[in-house]
Amino acid sequence: MVRKSETSPDPIDAWARLQRASGKVLACVESRLKADGFPPLAWYDILLELRRADGKALRPVDIEKRILLAQYNVSRLIDRLVTAGYVDKRRSPEDGRGVVICLLPEGEQLLKSMWPCYREAVEAEFAADLDKEDLEALWRILGKVLP
Repeated sequence: MVRKSETSPDPIDAWARLQRASGKVLACVESRLKADGFPPLAWYDILLELRRADGKALRPVDIEKRILLAQYNVSRLIDRLVTAGYVDKRRSPEDGRGVVICLLPEGEQLLKSMWPCYREAVEAEFAADLDKEDLEALWRILGKVLP
């Protein structure tokens, strides 16, 4: 069954297509990372947000707000990163009762080693079929939703 036309999609159809495309690319990226012996993409996402943060530390609630992927159990994921030696939990300097998650040098190194595989996967699974104009249009369109 064909909906409307390919040139005039229903907003729900466009939304569904965006979600399917995102899911497909993320699954391919995850698969490539796994094939190269790397941990899940969610690990990279958290480590990257810690690197971007002032002092390379964030409260768990701030990590949850910043990460690219939907992660419903951030605390378990953080515990895995602590156990693996990529991050550390420390008392918050502003609030002695709270904790901050700090990026360790080993986490920096994991980011560096994962990046080439991640970049190549995104280029192959996403960007390969888009030209410069497509990417600019997509950037502009998504900027209307996420300013």
